[in-house]
Amino acid sequence: MAIFFDEALKTFYLESKDTSYVFRINENGFLNHLYYGKRIAREDLTYSVYLVDRGHGSNIAGRPRYESLNVYMNECPTYGRSDYRESMLAFFFENGSRVSDLVYKNHRILDKKPELCGMPSVKGGETLVIELWDSLNSVSVELFYTVFEELPVILRHAEIKNLGSVALTLDRAYSFAVDMPDANWDVLALPGAHLRERFAERSPLSHGIFTVDSKRGVSSGQMNPFLAVLRKNATEESGEVYGYNLVYSGDFAFKAQVEQNDELRVVGGINDHDFAWELLPGDMFTTPEAVMVYSDAGLGKMSRTFHDLYRENLVNPRFVKKSHPIVINNWEATYFNFDTEKLCAIIDSVEGTGIDTFVLDDGWFGKRLNDRAGLGDWFVNMEKLPHGLTPIIEHAHKKGMKFGLWFEPEMVNANSDLYRAHPDWAIHAPGLEPCTGRDQLILDLSRDEVCDYIIKVVSDILKNNAIDYVKWDMNRTMTDNHSASLGKRGKELHHRYVLGFYKICEALINGFPHVFFEGCASGGCRFDPAMLYYFPQIWTSDDSDAYLRTAIQYGTSMCYPLSTHSCHVSAVPNHQCGRVTPYASRASIAHLGATGYELDTTKMDPDELAEIKAQVDDYKEIEDLVLFGDLYRLNDPQKENLFAEQLVSKDRSKALVTVMRPLAIPNAAAIRVYPRGLDDDATYFVREGNLTKKGSTLMNLGIIVPFAPRDFSTVTYHIKKVD
Repeated sequence: MAIFFDEALKTFYLESKDTSYVFRINENGFLNHLYYGKRIAREDLTYSVYLVDRGHGSNIAGRPRYESLNVYMNECPTYGRSDYRESMLAFFFENGSRVSDLVYKNHRILDKKPELCGMPSVKGGETLVIELWDSLNSVSVELFYTVFEELPVILRHAEIKNLGSVALTLDRAYSFAVDMPDANWDVLALPGAHLRERFAERSPLSHGIFTVDSKRGVSSGQMNPFLAVLRKNATEESGEVYGYNLVYSGDFAFKAQVEQNDELRVVGGINDHDFAWELLPGDMFTTPEAVMVYSDAGLGKMSRTFHDLYRENLVNPRFVKKSHPIVINNWEATYFNFDTEKLCAIIDSVEGTGIDTFVLDDGWFGKRLNDRAGLGDWFVNMEKLPHGLTPIIEHAHKKGMKFGLWFEPEMVNANSDLYRAHPDWAIHAPGLEPCTGRDQLILDLSRDEVCDYIIKVVSDILKNNAIDYVKWDMNRTMTDNHSASLGKRGKELHHRYVLGFYKICEALINGFPHVFFEGCASGGCRFDPAMLYYFPQIWTSDDSDAYLRTAIQYGTSMCYPLSTHSCHVSAVPNHQCGRVTPYASRASIAHLGATGYELDTTKMDPDELAEIKAQVDDYKEIEDLVLFGDLYRLNDPQKENLFAEQLVSKDRSKALVTVMRPLAIPNAAAIRVYPRGLDDDATYFVREGNLTKKGSTLMNLGIIVPFAPRDFSTVTYHIKKVD
């Protein structure tokens, strides 16, 4: 049993084999957090509660001066009731009050975690539900805690219900709060930008509030919905780390606050910037699910826990345990300049290489001759493709390949039939010319008729064509935040947009279960756990340069499994930064994810095409490691002139080490890599170098890497147990 309640101590113990999370029902009725960390005994922990009058504050009504919510650790802090730190919830009541007094009412333990209303979530088992009650305002708050006995994971969300007779407004509805008894921490976040998403960045925590957030309407490439709090001595392999990830694709915020008590509070959920949600009598609001991971063995164990959790309990089960398509995409080969003959020639050119899926990217629909027209008109451009998609699809299938198609259904161009018919369907502020991004506007997914239109037109294409794969793109973020259908409830737009997007995904992805959907948002600008619930893989970045991809994929791996990283070999000079990297290096880095190709194979000579076949054969040999293996990050490319990652099978019988030295240095010191995760006592054969050594030898003495004398050289090691 993962959840235990001690009636005498009024204490809840949430336990996995490695962790304990403990809190109690305080004498004042609130939930007093006591401990979160490595597994401890079920004992009375109230001795650890330290109460002292801090002065210049306030105390709980009717209690001594030292009893302030500002000195207690609290599971569900609210605004305005003697706690001056960041709150989890904030209300605005009909009478103008913003103060809520939530106290324990009851609890129940469920065998299985219920699904969240209208939002994706992680599948789970034993779940504690605690109801808090505000009797003055007739508000019920249910806190959900799901525990995994075999994984150091806790899932959290809240459900807020208005059981009164008048409306109220939620001004903040975060998913969790966690208090820690000291301030000796660093934080690690994943900031970035388009073309350089998720660069891991570590910072010391000091007094004040450290915030990571998005206000763009999507989870964004500028800041990912992930935060790790780690001991200052924590490394990849040692030290305490707490990882937080939000299963949500819209605006989010994580806040880590060190206050006067030299204690740490971490809260997070939907960003309360430009957010308010009206709850009419009887209404309920559900917050997105937060994933909390504890590691006592550094960032590496934290990441492997996230990876195992998401592969087993989040990613679409129809595809998570199957080989992913190996794609050739026509975008960088043709951009908008293609016809049926050109597309069929690309298909012909890769015959026999092992590439198994052809994806037709942007430009096949409406009046789409460039990126300034046609979005919203999801019918085939018969001038460009006079016989429709059928000849291309049939040609691909005849060659033994599957066929994929690009969509960007959330967007519309002003130069489109859809916009001319329904200009009010685009998000825009009354009286102002709307801002555009990539010459496009965003459709208002808070409106049912807009969602229904998207579902219908995309369904029609999928029903009337033998399509096996969909690349779902989104190429701008939100401005001009107004919806004519919401009126004065306009601060609900961003969240309602996300709910509309999930509604569309539910209809299309479940309506066409045979189709493999890949997510994309100008690459990796919407890479989050909720997307992985629908899309087994996400285009990791529009930047396919092998060198930049080492840092992008390194950061992405902090919480997202490699099986979800879509990684392509592209042409050089690279189309995003102009860099020239070796062909073999591009493949080696692309193989650290779901691999594919993005170049014009019709211009390649027989030797280059033969190399594609060799690369695909090599990927197929290690695909099981990419899809199911444990990741060990050996060298950080942001800190060293070296990148190294290792994948190890769960039974430790097989491993792959990939190493890149970005810049060649003459007469340099020997470079060693130190594998991890092997069996100390087992004997392993390292194919490259013809080495047969014990696991302990390889891990402690390392392997000297013989790089070629050029920039961006890579070396891979295939390691296999032989006894």
